[in-house]
Formats: sequence, C-alpha cells, structure tokens
Amino acid sequence: MKKDEAAYLAGLIDQSKPAPFAINKIETINGTLPRFHQWTNGKQTLAGYEVTRVESDTSYYFLFIDWHRNDNYYLVIYLQNKSSTAAEIRVIEEIDGIPHIIWRYTPLKRDGKNDQRKAYFKQMFGSTTVQIKIPKTPLEVEGFLNQLFRLCQNRMKADKIVDVFDFNLKE
Repeated sequence: MKKDEAAYLAGLIDQSKPAPFAINKIETINGTLPRFHQWTNGKQTLAGYEVTRVESDTSYYFLFIDWHRNDNYYLVIYLQNKSSTAAEIRVIEEIDGIPHIIWRYTPLKRDGKNDQRKAYFKQMFGSTTVQIKIPKTPLEVEGFLNQLFRLCQNRMKADKIVDVFDFNLKE
C-alpha cells in the first residue's frame, strides 16, 4: 500500500475507541521500532500497535512498515509472542468503488502439505482470498479489527491443520 494509505489507516486506529479492544500505541524512535524484532530493525515504521481483544485476551501487534524498504508499506501483523507474522498485508483494491484490503492465503511451508492447507482454508472460509473493507471513520475500526483478528485466527488454524489430521492415511 502507499504510504498515505498506511498513514490513513493508522490515523483511524489512533482516533478509534472500539470497546472490545485495548489498543496501545508502540513508540517509534526516528521512524523505526528498534528491538521489536530482527525482521523490523532499521525499517521505516509509520505506526505500531499492540491490539488486544479484551474478552479473549488475544493480542497481535499491528505494524505499518516499509517491509521491503521500497516505499511500499505493509500492515504486518505479528503474533503476541513476536515469534512470527500472522499476516503481511500490502494490497488495497477498489471493489464496487470501495477500497478493500486484499489478502491471499498462500502457505509456504516446506513439508509438501500446502495444498491440504489451501484446500482446508478454502473449504472452511469460502476462498483463499480475503477482502476486508477499509474503514471510512473511527467508528468502523471495530469491525475492521474484528475481521483482521478473524483472518489471523483462520490462517493459524489452516497452517496447523496438517498437525490435527493425518492426510497420508494408508488403508
């Protein structure tokens, strides 16, 4: 996404007060997040937030960051323990004249089971492509965050599905 699109989304989050979420802004130093994670060191960051769904105590870190140092900003969502990313979102497209974030589930595990993961994601969630409407006002941020949390949780479920079911059963 363009820098101004990332700044717009960060501004809406700053202005919002969604009751189901606790949002804590992460301090940036000279536009970066030193010591957050080795993958973020030295990269320009417009804003960062720790976002917690209060009722479930589920948290993610939302970073608006120049992820590949090419002036193309991403909304990178880190797991609560910062061990990995749950989603790296960069595409904004208009659908029927309304801007949406577009994210595609494309697992890249090296175990030969990515087709099973994609099939599960598509069966459970309707498509491997997720479209989330960009909020127009701070009041719409709650729905936006709910959808991002759902995206992350669904992605994690799909990634782990091969640990739950044995797809190589022999008769």
